[in-house]
Amino acid sequence: MAAPVDLELKKAFTELQAKVIDTQQKVKLADIQIEQLNRTKKHAHLTDTEIMTLVDETNMYEGVGRMFILQSKEVIHSQLLEKQKIAEEKIKELEQKKSYLERSVKEAEDNIREMLMARRAQQEISSRSFLPPPIPGKGRGAHVGKQPLFYPDGLFIWMIW
Repeated sequence: MAAPVDLELKKAFTELQAKVIDTQQKVKLADIQIEQLNRTKKHAHLTDTEIMTLVDETNMYEGVGRMFILQSKEVIHSQLLEKQKIAEEKIKELEQKKSYLERSVKEAEDNIREMLMARRAQQEISSRSFLPPPIPGKGRGAHVGKQPLFYPDGLFIWMIW
């Protein structure tokens, strides 16, 4: 009976190890994406602050592929603010995803700990099933036909014959 439990634990540890490795890769990817989004957000903010210092009549061009399109200052300003807002939203989503991944790995680790504790408790119970022979009680007293059997750890039962 101990072999199936060992196989079960081995399988659980293997699954946990795979999950931890997968989660670590996803967390690293999320960190890289967050750094990139922070750079994009900072770049948009710095560009916007520089643009706001210019005169309203200044010609501004937006790069689209291999060409440039003439845009007003307000349009460029609104596009940069939108870019910052989108980057901030994506950063929040990635942070939530990271916390979910870390929480799921912690829950898997806790489940394996519980499984180990249950196995230890089961082993203690199975080792207790081999109790030493009982010590018969002294005399029958008022219990005719019954005799208490006392075990060394304080457990006793009534034997009826």
